[in-house]
Amino acid sequence: MKHGKKYVEALKSYDKLAQYDKEEAIALVKKLATAKFDETIEAHIRTGCDGRHADQQIRGAVVLPHGTGKQVRVLVFAKAGKADEAEAAGAEFVGAEELVSKIQGGWLDFDVVVATPDMMGVVGRLGRVLGPKGLMPNPKAGTVTMDVTKAVKDIKAGKIEYRLDKTNIIHVPIGKASFTEEQLADNFQTLMDAILKAKPAAVKGQFLKSITIAPTMGPGVKVNPMKLS
Repeated sequence: MKHGKKYVEALKSYDKLAQYDKEEAIALVKKLATAKFDETIEAHIRTGCDGRHADQQIRGAVVLPHGTGKQVRVLVFAKAGKADEAEAAGAEFVGAEELVSKIQGGWLDFDVVVATPDMMGVVGRLGRVLGPKGLMPNPKAGTVTMDVTKAVKDIKAGKIEYRLDKTNIIHVPIGKASFTEEQLADNFQTLMDAILKAKPAAVKGQFLKSITIAPTMGPGVKVNPMKLS
């Protein structure tokens, strides 16, 4: 992959092979975020899990104390009183069967999908559309629930979902480059506490293989996992 001049220059400003303490890594990443827009800071966590086994899967959600810095558009599948609750909580889109054909037609102008349990039969028809995009509601992530008010408010407050990808890595945003170092550190630690708590009992050996934090357009900085576990 060919990188731009700014990226190449950024690589010269630190040791990309070194593992840094959390605070050092975050300070470095903020300096490496030199794009003209407010870059997202992401954490990439390589685990010792084998996601092919059900007892080594990791999936959950956590509310970051300072949010993600992103305006999240929430769609809720609900009827009657629960639909009213979702609208009152701030959901941008609320509906039932009528939303299915709209989504099947290619409409995807939302970031998170919440559904009441009684609507999952309807939502299930969208599995092929929502599943590959990571948008399918899931009880473990708190997005299949009767408490739609809490679900919507938590998402708006900075709730993020974390899960293993096919290569056993977790990719999640922890904030924006405009956040203070303290805000990013708080968000990062909250995320890591949740992931460490979610460690499957079946995982043997080292759980956290490597951790890298990086801005959208810049190189990554390694965090020492031994200082977190």
